[in-house]
This record gives sequence, C-alpha cells and structure tokens, in this order.
Amino acid sequence: MTATGDVRAQLTGPGGPFEVVTEVVNGIEMKVYKDRMPSLREVPKAAINRGDQDFLVFGDKRWSYADFVRQANGVAHALARDAGVGHGDRVAVLSANNPEWCMAFWATVDLGAILVGLNGWWKTDEILYGLDDSGSKVLVADAKRFERIADQLDQAPGLEHIYLIDGDPADYDDPRIHPFADLMGEPSDEFPDTEIAEDDPAVIFYTSGTTGRPKGAISTHRNMVANLQNTLFNSIASVMANPQTSPLDSQGGQTVGLLTSPLFHVSGCHSSLVVGMIAGVKLVIPEGRFDPDHALQLIQDEGVTIWATVPTMVWRVCEHPARHDYDTSTVTSVAFGGSPSADELQRKVRETFPNVTSTSNAYGLTESSSVATVISGPDAQERPDSVGPPVPVVDLAIVDPDGNEVPQGQTGEVLIKGPIIMPGYWNKPEATAETVIDGWLHTGDIGYLDEDGFLFITDRAKDMIIRGGENIYCVEIEQRLVEHPSVADAAVIGVPHDELGEEVKAVVQVVADGSITEQEVQEWVAEALANFKVPAYVELTDDKLPRNASGKLLKNVLRGEGEVSFSETM
Repeated sequence: MTATGDVRAQLTGPGGPFEVVTEVVNGIEMKVYKDRMPSLREVPKAAINRGDQDFLVFGDKRWSYADFVRQANGVAHALARDAGVGHGDRVAVLSANNPEWCMAFWATVDLGAILVGLNGWWKTDEILYGLDDSGSKVLVADAKRFERIADQLDQAPGLEHIYLIDGDPADYDDPRIHPFADLMGEPSDEFPDTEIAEDDPAVIFYTSGTTGRPKGAISTHRNMVANLQNTLFNSIASVMANPQTSPLDSQGGQTVGLLTSPLFHVSGCHSSLVVGMIAGVKLVIPEGRFDPDHALQLIQDEGVTIWATVPTMVWRVCEHPARHDYDTSTVTSVAFGGSPSADELQRKVRETFPNVTSTSNAYGLTESSSVATVISGPDAQERPDSVGPPVPVVDLAIVDPDGNEVPQGQTGEVLIKGPIIMPGYWNKPEATAETVIDGWLHTGDIGYLDEDGFLFITDRAKDMIIRGGENIYCVEIEQRLVEHPSVADAAVIGVPHDELGEEVKAVVQVVADGSITEQEVQEWVAEALANFKVPAYVELTDDKLPRNASGKLLKNVLRGEGEVSFSETM
C-alpha cells in the first residue's frame, strides 16, 4: 500500500477527511477540498487552544501557542490603531527569521491586510523597488537590513510607519520610525473581525524577473489554505502507508521542526510557519546566519524530529566534520525541496541521522504557493530523481511549444492547475497573462510524467539558475553587467556545484581598449544586486559572444554543450 494508491483514495474519496470535489473558482473548473477553512485567521483561532504547548523557540526566548497568538492579536490591533492598517493594505517585512517576523505575518493576514515578504539578501535598490512596487505603508525591519535603506528613506515616501525589531529609533532623524515593541504592549484574546474572502490576497513574495526586475507573486487565503491541507494530507498519507515514518518521537511527544528556510520564501512561510501552527509543531528558529554547528546543537538540545529545508543546508550539515559529535537520533524525517534529491544526498542523510525513516522531496514555485508535487518514503527510494505525483487538488500537464499535451513519458513544459495557483503578479497584468493561461501556470520547467503520474524535472525553459534554493534570472545580472563602461556584452550561465546545486558564472566581453578585472566585475554586480547573484566565476574575453541571427545568446555554446549550428545562425 502506498500514499499514491489506496491510502490516497481513502483520504480523498467521499466522506474522507480530505474529500476532493470539483468546483468553479473564478471561472476555472478545478479540484478543491470540500471542507476547508474560509481564511488563514482560522489557523490561530484553532491554535490558541493548545495553551502552554511550545510553539516558537528562538535563542533564550520561548513562546507557547497561547502566548504567541495573544501577542500576534495585540500586534494586529496596534497596527490597526496606530498605523491605520486595514483590509488590503500592505505591510512589508525585511528581516532575518525571528518571532517578530512571525508575529507581523499573523497580525497582518488576520487583519485582511497583505504581508509583503522582502528578500533579506536584497541590496538597497532592490529593497526600495520592492517597497515602491508593493505600495507598502508599513515596514517591519531588523537593524542590519534597515541600514541598507536608512539614508535613502526619501525614496520611500509611501512608508507611513517603520517598526524596528532591534536597534534604537532615536539613531534616525525620522518621526516614522518606532520600536516594534510599541506594537506588543497589549496582548489580546480578541481576534480582528475584518471580513476576509477566500480570494483576498494574503501575501506578496517576490520572484526574480525575466525582464530584470522582480515580480510580486500573490498568494491568496485560498492558495495558502489549500497548501496547508495538501501538506497535512501528505504527512498523514505517508504515515498511514508507512507507519514507521511518523515524525513523533518514541514516546509520542510533540513534533519538533527546525525552521531554517527563509520566511520570505513560500517554503518557510507557507509550508513551515502556517502548517506548523495548525499541526501543533514546536518550531525552532536558529539565530543569525545558517551555521551547521548551531543547527546540530539545536537538533540535539531541542530534540528536533523533522527538518524541511533546501538541499544546500542539508549538504552542509551532512558533510560537517563534527556531525557525529552531536546527538541526532531524534530526527526521523528530512525533506529537501528545490532540486531533485540525488542518491548520494539521501545516503548522507541516513548516515548523519541514523533514525531517519523518511526522506522527501517536493516541487513547487512561489507562483504555486509552495508544494505542487511531493515524494517520500519508499517512493523516494525507488524514484530518487522524481519530485513525485501531484498533491490531491493539483492537475499537471506536459505540453509542447504549441501548447499541446504530449504523450506519457515525453518531455515538455510543466503546467500546473489548482487552488494553489496565484491569481497573478502584483500590478503586472501583462506578466500574469503570459504566465497563467486559462488557470494553468506555465512553470518554464521541462519534465515528463511516468506511467504512475510521477513528475520528473529534466531542464528549465526559462533562463534561470537555482543557487541554494534561490531562483536567479540571468537577464537581471546581464543587464547590470552591460551598464559598466568597460563591458561590451555579457552572458550569465549556471555551472554545477555539489552543495549549492548551481553557481553563477559570467562571460564578459571587454570593450576594445578597455580594462576590467574579475574582481571588479564581481564588485560591480555586488553594488546593486544581492550577494547570491554575484558571479562566483568570471571569464573575460575580447571576442564577441556567440549569438544567432536574431541576436539571442547561444548559451549552449558557452556551456560547452555544442557548436553553433547552421539553423542557429541563420
């Protein structure tokens, strides 16, 4: 029996706890869960009843479910009272993972407002763009990241209030700046009573853009509740099919999760913070930058049972020379999304975490509000290169360049449909129309379905690099490079990396009689773009870069995958 067979039918069939029916949603017929929460506000309403059970652990701070929800309610009331935040208003968060990020999220969505998760690695121009593009009226930030824009707040006139998680507002000559503590003075049992519709936006998370600027992907309450139910279904189905994979400890205690994915990613927010709250998980958040020693120490001290993160972090822990100095025996489940899970990584996971009974991998996008497919248990061992079958309320299609479905086993572009698909990009109707067509999300990924409906991702149609779980569109870096007076042309490609998946390489054509060094290329990119977009490798050349007759860069040639063909140059 597998989670993709009898168990799936039992859970999703008539009368099942995850019964799936067909409805028309915004003009699109799709599969949905018959019984579902009307909004995310129902999650903390249920969670507050867990009382003194641990919810968040962060350094020496520990929040019970009841204390956290009451505090988040207080923050919501304060945002409404002091900052005028109401239905549909945008509240941006620019911070490392911490309890304040979590409180800002729940306070905002419970008000019917929209949480804007700004990438914590962004530089000044990127942050200012995100604030302006989203029209955020409130910013919640930690001091380290706020410093990147502190002297350019005149370029963010739409901000009415800024709340600093740490640091001293008195250091800045701006009456808009307050301590986040001002929002925390009056915890409350009372939830906001703003009306929230299923299709109201809940968050805006930015994705790298094919045109050089990030796009704000909207997740609605419907999207995030569907992802929540999909994740719960996956967990329950996996345990029913393989009882030994339960994430509970041997005494049947509380599930403990290590939250290392950034909260400004759908994996961290949608699938860890939101799902963790409804599932009664104790979420342990490391302080500061990810460090394998610190992660292993927390696993030992807090008795972590599940860890869902990006492959990069798993590799770093599993290859850490001191990993066997820590007690990792409580960990029973490790999940890593972002790229297909290699046999070697699964082997290292089992060698590092001796009691792991389940490894899983998932596939999804910001535009799909997290997980669209998932694979775990014996299926993951039998098909290590697959990202699994679709979750119950998702349909997949594989199409050719003309949009026609291809036969089973043939490759084509992966399309996704269901209640997890975003309604669109914030204020970008043209980009939305190109990406979501008749309810189908065109992912830009190339793959195929096997005879059992398992998805295999083989390539990307979009000019994109995935580095450590971060999507990087090459055009954004290329546009920055050619702005340098010594650069005549530039191409950016991905090169394989064992730990990160891919690294960024720039091939730069230097102008005639010009001069630029590899380090100067890297510094030029670093001035404007996040560090993860800075090329790790730079190749300088005086020769023209290979292009076809229409001017398109022939990146297959730059990767050494082939010569320029007649058809490419004509």
